[in-house]
Amino acid sequence: MKTILKNALVVNVFTEELEKNDVLINDGIIVGVGDYSDYPADKTVDLTDKYICPGFIDGHIHIESTMLTPSEFAKVCVPHGTTAVVADPHEIANVCGKDGIRYMLESSEDLPLTVYVMLPSCVPATSFDESGAVLSANDLEEFYSHPRVLGLAEVMDYPGVISENENVISKIRSAKSHNAVINGHAPLLSGRDLDKYISSGIYDDHECSSVEEAVERIRKGQMIMIRQGSAAKNLVDLLPLFEKPWSDRCMLVSDDKHPEDLVNRGHIDDAIRIAVKRGRSPVTAIKMASFNAARYFGLKNLGAIAPGYIADIAILDDLNSVRVCDVYKNGISVVEDGRILPFETPKLNVDLEKTVRSTFNLNGLSETDFIINCSQKHRCNVINAFRRQIITEKTVEEIDFSKNNGIDIEKDILKIAVIERHKHTGHIAVAFIKGIGLKSGAIASSVAHDSHNLIVVGTNEKDMTVAANTVIASGGGLVAVKNGCVISEIPLPVAGIMSDCDAAACAAMSASVNRAALSLGCPERSEPFMRMSFISLPVIPHIKLTTFGLFDGDSFSLIPLLAD
Repeated sequence: MKTILKNALVVNVFTEELEKNDVLINDGIIVGVGDYSDYPADKTVDLTDKYICPGFIDGHIHIESTMLTPSEFAKVCVPHGTTAVVADPHEIANVCGKDGIRYMLESSEDLPLTVYVMLPSCVPATSFDESGAVLSANDLEEFYSHPRVLGLAEVMDYPGVISENENVISKIRSAKSHNAVINGHAPLLSGRDLDKYISSGIYDDHECSSVEEAVERIRKGQMIMIRQGSAAKNLVDLLPLFEKPWSDRCMLVSDDKHPEDLVNRGHIDDAIRIAVKRGRSPVTAIKMASFNAARYFGLKNLGAIAPGYIADIAILDDLNSVRVCDVYKNGISVVEDGRILPFETPKLNVDLEKTVRSTFNLNGLSETDFIINCSQKHRCNVINAFRRQIITEKTVEEIDFSKNNGIDIEKDILKIAVIERHKHTGHIAVAFIKGIGLKSGAIASSVAHDSHNLIVVGTNEKDMTVAANTVIASGGGLVAVKNGCVISEIPLPVAGIMSDCDAAACAAMSASVNRAALSLGCPERSEPFMRMSFISLPVIPHIKLTTFGLFDGDSFSLIPLLAD
C-alpha cells in the first residue's frame, strides 16, 4: 500500500535541517522524500503546518522499572512518539533467570513498539548480592540468535573488567564473538582504569553526571547516553553536550521511569522538551533521540526520514513543545490524534506466566527480625542518601541503641533492612540511613535493584514488620504503613516488580503510594521509593546495603555496621 504524507516540514537528521517535503511510504518503507504531489497513491494525508520526524528510540531502559508489562508500556509510550526501545531485562532476569529473559521477549512480540533486548551481563550485579538466579556466558549464548537481541547489557562489574575476572570477561568475549554491542556502566571511572574498561570492548555509558566526565569518555571513543529518568536526572547538567562536536556522540535514554512520569510527563519526548526549553535545538535533540541511537546499535535502516528507511514516524503539531499527534509504525498508523489504536496483547506460554508470578519464597517476618543486638552508644557506618540522586555517601554517626533501638527521627537516622526473598536463605541485613526523611511509619518494596530482594525503611520496627509482610502477602509491591495500618500500596505480582494492571491504574496507584510516603514526612519531589530501590545496588557508589550487610563501593567490599 502506497501512502503519501504531504506538505509537512521534515526533520532531516543528516543535515539537521527542516525541509518542506512529501514522504512516500510503500509496504512499511520510506521510498521517497520530495515532491510527490502528482504521484498516484492509495492514501494521501495532508500534514500542512505539522512536522515529520523519525520515531524516538530510547537507547537504554529497564521496562520492568516502569512497573508495567511490555504491552502496557507500549500503550503509554508510543503516543509520545517512541517507536523503539533498547531494553535491558536484568531486573526480571535477576528474579527469574533465563525465564525472565524469555518472558520479556515473548511479551514484547508484535507490539506497535519494537523492543530490542540487551542480554543482562550482571545476574547478580556482584558476588556481594543474592539474586534469584545466576547467569553465565553459556546461559546467555542461546539468546544471541534472536532477531531482537542486539548485544550484552550494561557491564556494571567494572572492577571485574579491570581485574580481568574470568566470569565477566567470558561474557564480553562471547558478545564479541557475535559482533554484538556491549553496554557500559562505570560511574566516575577515569584515567587508566577507564582506558582498560573501554579497551575490553565497551563503547558507551549512561552514568555520566558531569560534562567533564562525559567529555573524557567521548574523547576516548565512548557514546554517551544522556539519562533523564525518574530517579537519575542528568540532562540539565549535560546540556553542553547538545552542541557540536559532542552531540553526534550522544543519545537520549530514560533508564528507569515510573508510570506516573510516563503518563504525566511523557517519555523521550519529555527529555527533548527539557533541552529545547533551555535553548537547545529541537532538531539536534530529535537526532540524538533517534538517528544517533540507531546508528550506534547498528540499526542501519532506522532513525531517519529518508529513502530505504523503515517508516517509523512521529508527527508533531509543534516542534518546540514536541507535541506528538500521530505515530506510524512500519508505515501503519498506530496513534491518531494522540490516542493509541487498539492492538492485540501477545499470548504467553502458560508455564512461563506461572513462573513469573511465583517468585516470593519468604515467610512472614516479626519485629525481632529488625532488632540490632546492641544496647549502648556506638559510632556506626550510616548510609547518607541524597535527594534526586542514586549515589550515596558513607557517614559515621553516634547511634544510641538504648533509645528506640538506635532510630533517631530528629536527626533523620532511620532503620533500613534488606531481606532475601528468592531462595529462603533467611538472610536479613539491618543498618541505618539518613536522607529519606520519614517522620513516622515505614515504607517497603520488592523493587530493590538489582536483585530485587525485599527492602524496608522505617521509624519503628512494628510498622516495618507490617510493611514487609504486606509486600510478601501480595507477591511483591510497594507499601506505606502508619501506626500498624497500610495507608497505600501497589501490588506487583509479576516477578514482584511489575503490575498486571493497565498503565493508568498502575500510574494512579504509584502516585498514591508516593503521596502516602510524603504524608509520612518524606520531602516533596524526593521520589522515596525510587531512591530506596537503589540503596541495595552495590555497583552505584558509595555505600549500599545488600542481604549480606553494608557494602563499600569504593573498596568493593563488605564493611561492618559498627565503625569503632
